[in-house]
Amino acid sequence: MPLPWEALIPFGLLTTMFAAAGTLLNVSQRAQNLGKPPRYKIDEWDEMMMERDRRLTGHRRGQQTDPVASESFATNSTWYTDKTQ
Repeated sequence: MPLPWEALIPFGLLTTMFAAAGTLLNVSQRAQNLGKPPRYKIDEWDEMMMERDRRLTGHRRGQQTDPVASESFATNSTWYTDKTQ
C-alpha cells in the first residue's frame, strides 16, 4: 500500500508545533527557577527552606554560600506578624 505523501506535511507541522510548545514551556519554567528544573512533591520542610532562601537571597530558588547571614535576615521574618494578634 503506497504512502500518502500529502499526509506528511500536516504531520510534520503538528510535530514541530508540539516540539516548539514543549521547548518554550521548559525554557519558561527554567527561566523562572534561575536555570534549575522545577520542583515536584514539595513538603512542609521544603517550603520552609524555600522561604528561608527567599529571605536570604530574594528568590525562592536562590542559595547563598556565605556562612554568615546578613543583618536584615534577623528582622525580616514573617513569624513575628503571624504570632501577634
